[in-house]
Amino acid sequence: MQLTELNQAKWWGIAAVVFLVVMWFLGDVILPFLVGGAIAYFLDPLADRLEKLGLSRALSTAVIAILAVLIFVLLILAVIPTLVNQLTQLINVAPTIFTQLQAFLMDRFPDLNDETSTIRQTLDSLGRAIQERGGQMANTLITSFYSVINAVVFIVVVPVVTFYMLLDWDKMVAKVNALLPLEHAPTVRELAREIDRTLAGFVRGQTVVCLILGVYYAFALMAAGLNFGAIVGAIAGFLTFIPYVGALVGGGLAIGLALFQFWGDWWQIVIIWAIFQSGQFVEGNILTPRLVGSSVGLHPVWLLFALSAFGALFGFVGMLVAVPVAAAIGVLARFGLAQYKASRLYHGDDQPVQENQG
Repeated sequence: MQLTELNQAKWWGIAAVVFLVVMWFLGDVILPFLVGGAIAYFLDPLADRLEKLGLSRALSTAVIAILAVLIFVLLILAVIPTLVNQLTQLINVAPTIFTQLQAFLMDRFPDLNDETSTIRQTLDSLGRAIQERGGQMANTLITSFYSVINAVVFIVVVPVVTFYMLLDWDKMVAKVNALLPLEHAPTVRELAREIDRTLAGFVRGQTVVCLILGVYYAFALMAAGLNFGAIVGAIAGFLTFIPYVGALVGGGLAIGLALFQFWGDWWQIVIIWAIFQSGQFVEGNILTPRLVGSSVGLHPVWLLFALSAFGALFGFVGMLVAVPVAAAIGVLARFGLAQYKASRLYHGDDQPVQENQG
């Protein structure tokens, strides 16, 4: 029996509610499986290419696993300790930097010595907030970071989940494909392909952009002599994934540290500014157009909203699924708009209506 459009909408709505309920109650439990599944999804094209070269699926998965272990060990030995060390130093020196900045401003603007001045009171309040909460916030961030990527998750659960999902990825896709309702299977497959193109085009491309910019900013800032250049560059590169945030946070932090460290040496400050300006130019005109493209259908404002909403509702797990959900909603919205434009509601009762899919 064919389901009416109302019944179809009801069942898809129930599926969406179930998804949100599972996210709400089992977020921490399913986190390793989400991470493992996401890694397997993005490594599947590499496994397919290795299969085309003549390797079996099992051997392709084993080769990828060995390469991943080597890269992980290299990061642990060479990169992560440096970043953690600079982050710790930056956290420890932040109250001192602010105190010296306040003294510097009072020396050049004597009116700030007036305790009744609004600016003086604002600076005092800001200083107390940084001293009281800055370290606490940083420690909370570090603790949360290590609680998310703790040894059990990343050394045991996530690699195991990733390995087996990557090994059986094509089989899982085939089984899901076989379970699609026959009446709507062609439409569902086309929507799934469009979501895959959107998601893969954005996330894979944006990840490469983040890595390139993070490495560039880190090495360029260190070469320019900026203290904490490596961690500032890493933060800027990582946050590039969120539209506009990477440039604003990373650039503001770098230029603020440069003003404190190189005050009076204006050329040095200009060099720091030029590093971020050139990075943004290359990102906007070369990297993003070539690696991400303009056809993925994820508007920056829509992506910001999805990350904010899902992050607020479901925490870190919500931020992980925000991009896939945003991509899916975008594709479904465009599909719904096309269906509407082909309907009698849009054309009127006396106009011919194109045959709708699904």
